Amino acid sequence: MTSTDESRRLTVGRAVDWDFAATAGARLARPAPPSSDYTQHQTITELAESSRRAEVPVRDVTGLVPGGQVPDAMIVDRPHWVRLAAESMRVMTGGGDAPAGFLRGRITGAQTGAVLAFVASGILGQYDPFAGGGGKLLLIYPNIIAVERQLRLLPRDFRLWVCLHEVTHRVQFTANPWLAGYMSSALGVITEEAGEDFGRVMGRLAGYVRERRDGTGADPNSNGIIGLLRVLQSEPQRQALDRLLVLGTLLEGHADHVMDAVGPAVVPTVATIRGRFDERRRRRPAPLQRLIRALLGFEAKISQYTRGKAFVDEVVSRVGMERFNAIWSGPDTLPLPDEIDKPTRWIKRVL
Repeated sequence: MTSTDESRRLTVGRAVDWDFAATAGARLARPAPPSSDYTQHQTITELAESSRRAEVPVRDVTGLVPGGQVPDAMIVDRPHWVRLAAESMRVMTGGGDAPAGFLRGRITGAQTGAVLAFVASGILGQYDPFAGGGGKLLLIYPNIIAVERQLRLLPRDFRLWVCLHEVTHRVQFTANPWLAGYMSSALGVITEEAGEDFGRVMGRLAGYVRERRDGTGADPNSNGIIGLLRVLQSEPQRQALDRLLVLGTLLEGHADHVMDAVGPAVVPTVATIRGRFDERRRRRPAPLQRLIRALLGFEAKISQYTRGKAFVDEVVSRVGMERFNAIWSGPDTLPLPDEIDKPTRWIKRVL
């Protein structure tokens, strides 16, 4: 494929001025809750230590062994996370150094930056497999401080608990390097220009509007921006999106399972943390936040945790973690969309 063909094929990333998105998002990010310099320094130091402490119990519980040296986590504030996330999204979507069109790039850059600014106020941590140098573990310390205060949690336990989740993601990707390539391949399909007939797309869009009006579409993945995206996509793109959604559900559920499986020997107040954190996930946000969450498809994200954890919990309880790990053998052993809610189907097909 020539460079000209490539520039035509990858359209989503090239429509955004990613530098402007990073700058706008960093400026729009809400100020962090007030905390002293001492508290910030102490939190950063403890998170760095916790991210290292989490590695051994995560490996013990999962039975996964990453290759190579484990890099230290990056502990960042909200604007720094926005800049890193914008760069990662540029790589994921095939964006270049300059957008295809100055004005369009600035508009889409501002929109993207606003979304990143919104997400930056709530995200606690993230493993980014597309970051330079083979992936980075990011921990957003102002948000961790805010949540442990809001839920009245023991900071040392909560910080380690968060690290267990995010380190599990790091172990998932570093022990199974094919995962990043699998995600990249699916994203490549999603960002292609579909070239579909306009009438077909509009017909699907009309059907989507009718379903929302009639109250149908109970599947979280049919709502919000994810549901709208599916309507506008070609069939190969929808299949690629389904693959990513299933993989995300598995990864999040597996990480939640590990957090709880490590148990009170490592995190003494794990039961309290889980109870209060799950309650926080279920709590209805303020009207404006609820609107934004709906538009961004956050309910689908929350569903990933609950459905994914239920899948992993049941499979591991039936066959054990060692046999469960067959799931990481390659794309063919990942759960199919109809297996996430019916783990027995996956067990019969794969094991």
